[in-house]
Amino acid sequence: MAKAQDYTKVMQDIMGAFPVDMTNFQDAFKAPASFGEKMSKVALNAAEKSAEISTKWAKDTIAQTGAATTAKEDPADYAKVMTGFASAQAELVSEHMAAFAEVAKKVQMDTVELVMAAGKDLSEDATSTVKKATGAKKTAASAK
Repeated sequence: MAKAQDYTKVMQDIMGAFPVDMTNFQDAFKAPASFGEKMSKVALNAAEKSAEISTKWAKDTIAQTGAATTAKEDPADYAKVMTGFASAQAELVSEHMAAFAEVAKKVQMDTVELVMAAGKDLSEDATSTVKKATGAKKTAASAK
């Protein structure tokens, strides 16, 4: 009966005959991983600041609502309280929306900065690779 041939040794010999430098693959993985980490930090910082703004807004609204819900002697006082509440809410909306806009502006600036840096790194890597390839071709041509 014929024994099945084990191709493990054959494959190891073939792979050994064609060595591959894995540093290029590792470097190719590190760059996007680093970019993703930096972008995640930007997003998490923005989420944290947005949560802080939302919490402050909710606390301010609850404090004003408490003042608006107290019993009044005169019915006209209710109108005054509601007018004051509406006015205060309008101010809160403007204040907190401006804070959200600042967070968004910072996220936009940080993102553009990261993308520009990544583009610069990519361009430098491409230039370096082209120079190495060109140098290798010149060396091979001069050897002939």
